[in-house]
Amino acid sequence: MQAVVFDRNGGPEVLEFKDVPEPAPKDGQVLVDVGAIGVNFRDVYEREGHGYGSPPPAVIGVEGAGIIAGTSERVAWIDVPHSYAQRVAADRERLVAIPDGVETEVAAAALLQGITAHYLANDSYPVQRGDWVLVHAGAGGVGRLLIQIAKSLGGRVISTTSTADKARLAREAGADEVLGYEGFAQRAREITGGEGLAAVYDGVGKATFSEGLKAIRPLGRMILYGAASGQPDPLPLQSLAPLGSLYVQRPTIQTYTRTGQLLRERASKVFDLVQERKLDIRVGARYPLREARQAHVDLEARKTTGKILLLP
Repeated sequence: MQAVVFDRNGGPEVLEFKDVPEPAPKDGQVLVDVGAIGVNFRDVYEREGHGYGSPPPAVIGVEGAGIIAGTSERVAWIDVPHSYAQRVAADRERLVAIPDGVETEVAAAALLQGITAHYLANDSYPVQRGDWVLVHAGAGGVGRLLIQIAKSLGGRVISTTSTADKARLAREAGADEVLGYEGFAQRAREITGGEGLAAVYDGVGKATFSEGLKAIRPLGRMILYGAASGQPDPLPLQSLAPLGSLYVQRPTIQTYTRTGQLLRERASKVFDLVQERKLDIRVGARYPLREARQAHVDLEARKTTGKILLLP
């Protein structure tokens, strides 16, 4: 079969599309014919060697959707190693059934980012009616979904984007205000009448983290769920006191889906939102599997919006 392999850590150039042996399922595993593969920034971290996924040499990626071989059962997953491939061997416990009415590509696009957005808005900081929250990168995969979920919970959302086109997408997702990145903390303070934000949801990291702390109200929360621009500078905990006794969390999807039951429960809520048309899943780009390298280049250059899919 064909797959995307990295033999060493590095930039997109280390990704190679080539023939590899077909996986052999172990006890408790099934073979899945892959229909669509989700591309995420965690794949970049895996490729670069930042503690995510498999060490090289390996097939990269963890998210996708397809059909269990020899059956008609459609399934999706968020943490099956070696997913940039035509087939994967997956632990049965880590597969989620795709309900009727949800297309396979939509399932692949919705699950990881949808679950992330769901736990951010319901657990990391549970959005309350009337809360002002800030969502960075509002045109991105998680950002668009997080805006929609926060609005469905009664929140008021400020989003940041880097271009006019991305600002339009954030507004279409429901953002009340859309800002550029420069000076966003002061503008957020002004928008909230000086009170500050209940929470900042930050998937950008180094470029936004320190300024974001200045925009949060007393006892508010900084939720750092990613680091697309790099890891933030070290944070002296004492600095949180004069800012208003702030909370800081670094959540991971692994924690919120650490058992099969938790995974299925969270996935079910995301699929319910999709079927109820309360969550609009936008596939921003589709690439053939052999073009995974270009998909990574475009993702890191922020040339895409919404979800990137690879199609075997």
